[in-house]
Amino acid sequence: MSTLTLVITAIGSVLILLFLVMKARMHAFVALLLVSVGTGIFSGMPLEKIADTMQAGMGGTLGFLAIVVALGSMFGKVLHETGALDQIATKMIKSFGERRAFLALGIVGLICALPLFFEVAVMLLIGVVFAVARRTGDNLVKLLVPLFAGVAAAAAFLLPGPTPMLLASQMHADYGWMIAIGLAAAIPGMLVAGPLFGSIISRYVTIPMPEDIAAPALKTDALPSFGFSVSLVLFPLILVGLKTIGVRFVAQGSTLYRWMELVGHPFIAILLACLVAIYGLAYRQGMSKDKVMGICSAALQPAGIILLVTGAGGVFKQVLVDSGVGPALGNALIGTGLPIAVACFVLAAAIRIIQGSATVACLTTVGLVMPVITGLGLNGAQLAALSVCIGGGSIVCSHVNDAGFWLFGKLTGATELQTLKTWTLMETILGTTGALVGMVAYTLF
Repeated sequence: MSTLTLVITAIGSVLILLFLVMKARMHAFVALLLVSVGTGIFSGMPLEKIADTMQAGMGGTLGFLAIVVALGSMFGKVLHETGALDQIATKMIKSFGERRAFLALGIVGLICALPLFFEVAVMLLIGVVFAVARRTGDNLVKLLVPLFAGVAAAAAFLLPGPTPMLLASQMHADYGWMIAIGLAAAIPGMLVAGPLFGSIISRYVTIPMPEDIAAPALKTDALPSFGFSVSLVLFPLILVGLKTIGVRFVAQGSTLYRWMELVGHPFIAILLACLVAIYGLAYRQGMSKDKVMGICSAALQPAGIILLVTGAGGVFKQVLVDSGVGPALGNALIGTGLPIAVACFVLAAAIRIIQGSATVACLTTVGLVMPVITGLGLNGAQLAALSVCIGGGSIVCSHVNDAGFWLFGKLTGATELQTLKTWTLMETILGTTGALVGMVAYTLF
């Protein structure tokens, strides 16, 4: 098939996916699989290979992500139930003072969201915003935007978040560089899109305190220490980072090298962190074995649908690659003269705007650009930088086809117009700022 036909197939498949999810109200999992089959047929793939491609896409995606999501869910749930996340939030607000509480909330969101899904982190931390707002009398917008920016920055750029972890795996990026460049993108992105933008937009948009929400009191008794709580959150990141740095100073193939490779792998790092949280914190607080088991089981329940939809996104990505649609569209974009880092951001942003899901935007973009960058001989740092560019593009211009848009509005009581002025602009500023950092990193490395 011609490049034009394949490109039209790719664009048409995304538009059909948008129609099925938004208008026909078909579940995203079913819609992704159905569109994947249609894309394979209309792109000219041999019919007998379509099912094998779908299986490869599902397995290739979930083979890595399933373990990370399961362990990460349990880790975050234990930290919440033991009060470790509450301790971090309370201490940060006290340290910064009520006048700078909006800045503290951004940092709280960034740190506390590390082991959690975006939706889970928001649900766990939103009560802190209402409590602070009642105490300070500030416009709710000034406090909400920084918190959501911090959580969104962690979800888009920082390991061990599911989306950054998925990107690093699919792009074959170096995990250590992914942590470093992700931090370099997340911190300024959070500061610009959160406290700075929140202070500005709060002059023009006012969201009243929801009357039906009772703000919980911030309690410090019976909580783990602030230092121990932060150490637990950072523990898996430190293990991965030490492996990336340490193996450069150890003889390759030695016993120490092999142990570093094992312990520093995300699977083992999150597993060890989970064990430390359970045995070093939950049991020490006097939790029974049955309660800890219940916490872990409850954490796994919402992970199933996330994994299935993500796996279906991997199916769609694999079909784009094997059908030739991905290489055609990727080469067409590269042929426009856009630098590869800019192309990664633009592609992810375009797919995000069309279909709404940041995860699917990331997976689809990887499928489109991998055939182009495979032969460029990029190192792990450059691949990590491109991953950050994709992550930034995948969150811009969130609107009515994104669950995060409605989550913000429903939790805060904001109207659709207010949500567009606050949440949508915040996501766009955050994604663009982070992607610019990724582009600079790609150029430097």
